[in-house]
Amino acid sequence: MTTTFPDVTISTERLVLRPFEEEDVTALTEMMNDENITAWTSVPHPYTRADAHAWATRESHTERAEGRGIVFAVTEFLTQRLVGIVHLRNTNWRTRATEVGYVTAPWARGEGYASESVLAVAQWLFREQEFERLELRTAADNTASQQVAQKIGCISEGVLRNAWTVRTQATDGGWTDTRTDLIVWSLLPEDLDEGDGYDGYESYESYESHRSHDTHGGPGGHPGDAVAGQRSDAHGHPVGADRK
Repeated sequence: MTTTFPDVTISTERLVLRPFEEEDVTALTEMMNDENITAWTSVPHPYTRADAHAWATRESHTERAEGRGIVFAVTEFLTQRLVGIVHLRNTNWRTRATEVGYVTAPWARGEGYASESVLAVAQWLFREQEFERLELRTAADNTASQQVAQKIGCISEGVLRNAWTVRTQATDGGWTDTRTDLIVWSLLPEDLDEGDGYDGYESYESYESHRSHDTHGGPGGHPGDAVAGQRSDAHGHPVGADRK
């Protein structure tokens, strides 16, 4: 039984989802220091260039190599600019189920990039990898992430009470941890056939990548699971959305 995802690139009409590269370090550092990502995820703050370098060159690739999931750097097709992250994690190969987290750069929010990229990954996951369940968790107050979940056709399954920690910023600029509930969402293969809001996203292409990546080093703990509108980090915790 296959227990690792293939090294692929996925393309949509506007986006290219590919493995991270060292050239992404500067843009990744800037993106992950956004206050919304700090608030809704557990990524380090401040997020240093060393954090970004470890993630882009080692930790994101280890996710795939060790069978935990796969990380995509989401870039604009025309400009090649980094617009976000989509991270499949906590993968169960026996049940063919995994969890998705995502982050969107501040400048790219409001363009529908989060929903477009997550939907493309879901289509690839169900149609080419034959998975049966994709799960998403959003903080109770993270309405932006919840909108993305709804837009791609996810079904709300319930609430995990007091299951996550978000950060709130004080007037002095400091951050304080606060407990919150998590809303659990799921997407199944049949939801892609029955759901609304998929116009323009039905066509995508995936390509085997022949680039060699360093897959050594410790596990993630940084970006891959954060969204500019919700929970999660590369540790495999919640995330999610396209913050307006």
